[in-house]
Amino acid sequence: MTEPILPDVPKGARVVVAMSGGVDSAVTAGLLAGQGFEVVGVTLQLYDHGAATGRKGACCAGQDIYDARRVAEHLGIAHYVLDYEQRFRASVIDDFADSYLRGETPIPCVRCNQRVKFRDLMDVARDLGAEALATGHYVRRDPGPAGPILRRAVDASKDQSYFLFATTSEQLALLRFPLGALTKPETRAVAERLALPVAEKPESQDICFVPSGRYSTVVEKLRPGAAEPGEIVHVDGRVLGQHRGIIRFTVGQRKGLGIGGQQEGDGEPLYVVGLDAASRQVRVGPRQALARDIVSVREVNWLGDDPPAASGEAVTVKLRSAQPALPAILHVAADGTASVALDTPQEGVAPGQAAVFYRGDRLLGGGWITAATLRAAA
Repeated sequence: MTEPILPDVPKGARVVVAMSGGVDSAVTAGLLAGQGFEVVGVTLQLYDHGAATGRKGACCAGQDIYDARRVAEHLGIAHYVLDYEQRFRASVIDDFADSYLRGETPIPCVRCNQRVKFRDLMDVARDLGAEALATGHYVRRDPGPAGPILRRAVDASKDQSYFLFATTSEQLALLRFPLGALTKPETRAVAERLALPVAEKPESQDICFVPSGRYSTVVEKLRPGAAEPGEIVHVDGRVLGQHRGIIRFTVGQRKGLGIGGQQEGDGEPLYVVGLDAASRQVRVGPRQALARDIVSVREVNWLGDDPPAASGEAVTVKLRSAQPALPAILHVAADGTASVALDTPQEGVAPGQAAVFYRGDRLLGGGWITAATLRAAA
């Protein structure tokens, strides 16, 4: 890569790079160092350093801290490890557990970016006198009429704009994303060209503090007594069985319901269509009972040039990170809540996930899903 990757940052300026220990952040540091910037690598130790040591596929703990240090030594750049374990526990892990207790399906990676990585690393970068804070996220930052804007990454399969919906305009002034114009194979090729020690390192898992992928185990450990039993109830009111805690379920789930393979009369499988934390009920029904086209959202972060139109804003919206963006009309209230009216009903809209708004490939912001309903047929 010969063209400037930070054209608006003076050559030779100090740039802090968030180094997680993976190949993406390592390549980010390597590209910037190769273009003459004074790169300072910062790694946040976020959780259980001792237990994670030697474990691969983590993020910001154990082996990954060691790998980040090896990359910094290879590149000849300064590197600091900051212990943010307590902050991460309070801001991300506790929120994750409490969200499951409310019958939600949380996205801790967004909270981590919002409450720890971007917020606290911003302060670190400013304290170090840096001109920019760079990360290995796959998203593009471009100049816009009212300031920097975010766009989807060139590599659609790696685009991480969904997870960055809570990024503020103030943060965008300092943030840079050098990998947004690269594909993952191109990033790997750069890592090999720079002989980075993590060039062949596999992808990290989505949730760093859930090593087994068993979310309920983590929640039970954090919140003893969280797995209280309750009823599995059909949408028609029939009690079909008992469960061992709503934390084991998510909207749209079909397998592992624990009701002996019960199906509809015509043989159709049953799905989780809702979770009621207050009554500890898991509601199930046929696939068509999952359809929703009105989505309620809280904590809306808006990155558009102008406030959303009072009459409604035509957008596309992603309700899951891997889902295509869907046409919708967005109504945002003064208190930061919003209602999203989908053109076409969707299945498996889960409270706790994010509704992220776009216009074309531009990220307009997003918020957290609180509920979803289906409009009555005309």
